[in-house]
Formats: sequence, structure tokens, C-alpha cells
Amino acid sequence: MTPAAAFLRARLGARRPVAAMVLGSGLGALVDAVEDAVRVSFADIPGFPVSGVTGHAGEVVAGRLGGRDVLILSGRVHYYETGDAAVMRPVIAAVRDLGVKTLFLTNSAGSVREDIPPGSVMIIEDHIGFSGRNPLIGEASDARFVGMTSAYDAELRRRLAEAAKASGEKLFGGVYLWFSGPSFETPAEIRMARILGADAVGMSTVPETILARFFGLKVLAASVVTNYGAGMTGAELSHAETKEMAPKGGARLARIVREMLENGGFDG
Repeated sequence: MTPAAAFLRARLGARRPVAAMVLGSGLGALVDAVEDAVRVSFADIPGFPVSGVTGHAGEVVAGRLGGRDVLILSGRVHYYETGDAAVMRPVIAAVRDLGVKTLFLTNSAGSVREDIPPGSVMIIEDHIGFSGRNPLIGEASDARFVGMTSAYDAELRRRLAEAAKASGEKLFGGVYLWFSGPSFETPAEIRMARILGADAVGMSTVPETILARFFGLKVLAASVVTNYGAGMTGAELSHAETKEMAPKGGARLARIVREMLENGGFDG
């Protein structure tokens, strides 16, 4: 067990989370619904990275949501902050060492499809690691050769779709393309992303998915669409727009997640 996991185990007490969730930009409001919450700053956890991005609280919140014990990582550290694609490795290793089997990744993303408007929620069915970086570069063991054919668990995706239907929320499905950031994409890059088969673009999630699979975790992921890609509307993109729009789609995603938890969708 890593020092970070040991530290968190002492703080969690009898709690046994059925899933861990990483919240993207502007999605931190979900933690307000957590009951009997224990909060721990990333800065206080041995070996954890600390984010400097506004909209990312940088804390672990453990408690009850939808009648189940959950572990929420409110905020993440991005590749563009450090130049290290494996920056979230200590976090995901700790999740594994705590006995959690499922990692639910969320992000804010730009849509490259006119029929997936801002405010939508898109379940990630597959990804394109366009940045060219991989968090397992430098890993010495043969475990680095991680299969990614089923990176996003099909059964968990089915359960999330059922939860969306039960809660009356529309859920899109698509492919997420990872750009390194921190600058937003150009109109030409958005046209390219569409040609390559992407439905949404963003600056996170992919390295975390690779790390989670490396550690043997099941992965579920969803994007909250905050804007159309560059060149699609003529407007310039901004992080302020992301923070403004994310809570709107985030409220939809929160309803879906609570429905899934209440019906045991993360159990087992």
C-alpha cells in the first residue's frame, strides 16, 4: 500500500467506496450532495500532485452518495501543468490500493458535432490519444503493454445509459480526442478531429484511463460538453466559458450518477 493510500485509509475509517470519481472543470458541485463527508486536501496527502487550475478544488471527498460509499477526487492535475503524462499516477495507485475496483472519469469537453450541443452529457465509448504522450513511458515492467481494446467497460456504459433513461436525461455516446492543451484548438484542428472520428475534444482523461487500466481498474468516463469546437460558431473559446457552462451539464450528469448509484450500478 502506498503512503497516500495508507494516509487515506486512516481518514476513511469504515468507509468502503464502491467507486472513485474524478471530477473535471466546473463539476465540483457534485460533492455538495455527499453525505457524512470527509474532506482531505491533495496538498495534505503524501505524494499527491496539486493543481493550479481554477475550477479544480484539489481535494478528496469520501462519503455517501445515492446510498453508497464513494470516493470523489474533486479536481485533477493535467499533463499541461507539469509536462508529465503520468502526473495522476500516485492518485490512481492510491485508489487501487484502497480496494476500489471502478474509476469514473469526468471532464469538460468541446463538441465537434452540431448535434451534441453545449450542456450535453456524452459517455466516452473510445478515445484517441492525439497528444502523442503516454503515462506508461518509462515503466520498466512488461505490465506497460496494456490492452486498450475495451478501455471503457461495456457493462458500466450500459448501466449508465439505463440510469440516464430512468432519470429522464439524454445521454450521447462518442469518441473523445485528447489534445495536450493548455491552448485551445484551432479551427483546422477541430476539422481534423472530426475527420479522425472524434465527437468531442479535451485536455485530460486519456492518460488517467491508461493508468487505471494499468492498475487493473474498470473505467467509465463521461464528458460534459461546455462549448462547440473552434471555428464552429465563430466565437473565441475561453476557460471562463468552460467554468460557466460545466455546472449546467454537470447537474444532468449528477442526476444520472445518483440514479446509477441508487440502483447498484457500481456494485460488484
